[in-house]
Amino acid sequence: MLEYSFCWMSEKKLKGQVVWVTGASSGIGEELAYQLAQCGSRLILSARREDELQRVKRQCLGRSDLQDEDILVLPLDLLDRTSHEEKTKTVIQHFGRIDVLINNGGRSQRSLCTETSVDVYQALMELNFLGTVSITKQVLPYMTQQGSGIIVTVSSIVGIAGAPLSTGYSASKHALQGFFNSLRSELTDFPNILISTVLPGPVQSQIVHNAFTEELNKPVSSAGSQEHKMPTSRCVRLMLVGISNKIKEMWIAQQPFLLFFYAWQYTPTIAWMATNLLGRKRVQNFKAGLDADSAYFTKPKTS
Repeated sequence: MLEYSFCWMSEKKLKGQVVWVTGASSGIGEELAYQLAQCGSRLILSARREDELQRVKRQCLGRSDLQDEDILVLPLDLLDRTSHEEKTKTVIQHFGRIDVLINNGGRSQRSLCTETSVDVYQALMELNFLGTVSITKQVLPYMTQQGSGIIVTVSSIVGIAGAPLSTGYSASKHALQGFFNSLRSELTDFPNILISTVLPGPVQSQIVHNAFTEELNKPVSSAGSQEHKMPTSRCVRLMLVGISNKIKEMWIAQQPFLLFFYAWQYTPTIAWMATNLLGRKRVQNFKAGLDADSAYFTKPKTS
């Protein structure tokens, strides 16, 4: 009953808001589009694949009372930073304002440091960190001018913790944590602008399928089973509750992952010990062709 009440409050607060979602063609971004549409938010859907964005738009229109003009499909490449100013102007011309920016675009990583090209590390920082910073810097002046706004950035549990197979991804998310924590302190003269970061644990999405490996153009050989992870719809529902209630940092995960948040935050020495123990299993399962996160639920193959 309490969660239902929170969801109703989220819908009421987000109705009519202009929300820009990056990475909206799949995974968390796609689910955000659907739930925001049901809340009555007006949407800007961005990602590289315009055909997928059009598919998401059709689904949004079919699941809500929104009209065609309430959803703007805006193809966007986070790596093409020279285009971000013009893309932002397009949003302003269409809706006149931006109430919420959700920085969701990015890619993960599944590879060992000793085997990973430096080019992969550069690509992760360019995409996850600098691409997000670039869009934020374009949107922020409009929010300061209107005196209000919400900037939400989807980070990760590895934004505050370490994890094997994700050295570059973790570094990019740590960078985002530092940037937005510092930005929040710079905006004390704008109390109606919320800087919020979301730190999900493992979630059922396409992020593993699209992850970087040891070489730039080498795909993941096997994504493994995702059934042990939090459903995307549940993660997004909790995100919207947090946004509506102006939460500055959200930890969203199932156990035992949520326990790691608290361990890293309050008992780092114990967290290091647990990370070393489970990290070894994670690498073993990765080498055995299983999903890396399934190390906490399954035993690695022995033959």
